[in-house]
Amino acid sequence: MIAAEAQYRAWMIAALAGDANAYRQLLAALTRHLRGYFRVRIGQGMAEDLVQETLMAIHTRRATYDATQPFTAWVFGIARHKLVDEFRKAKRRPSIPLDEAPELFAADDTGAAIARRDVQKLLAQLPEAKRNLLKAIKLDGEAVADVARQAEMSESAVKVSVHRSLKSLSDGVGGDDADR
Repeated sequence: MIAAEAQYRAWMIAALAGDANAYRQLLAALTRHLRGYFRVRIGQGMAEDLVQETLMAIHTRRATYDATQPFTAWVFGIARHKLVDEFRKAKRRPSIPLDEAPELFAADDTGAAIARRDVQKLLAQLPEAKRNLLKAIKLDGEAVADVARQAEMSESAVKVSVHRSLKSLSDGVGGDDADR
């Protein structure tokens, strides 16, 4: 979904700038994802109505989208509210057969998007040089030797910098037991 996130975000930003074609592409792609999201949670019959309500809500609230935040988290937040409204209106509780549970959990990556946003906020607290080293080693999985060569540093210096950056972030979020 990461590639889709980038594409959706690009279409949304272009749409906000007035690109009608990008907006059409965005809505068509979102329709497919929302249809699956609602079908698993509420069934085929009501799914299409909720897709349309969600698309209308996205349209009317599109100006509230913060382009620095993950787009799919924003969309699924709106979808989740529409689903809750439907459950309240129908005074029913969601029930999903257990054989469909894996699809249910695989369809919603909102948690991952929120985690990425939180990691980005944490990394923003670091100076750029340390942030780049930490991202390269810990997030991108690059080899210490390669990163050291690119940064024109010794491998030991890169390791120390990454360790200190992690310690600094850990202390900042209350991770006193990070060394255990």
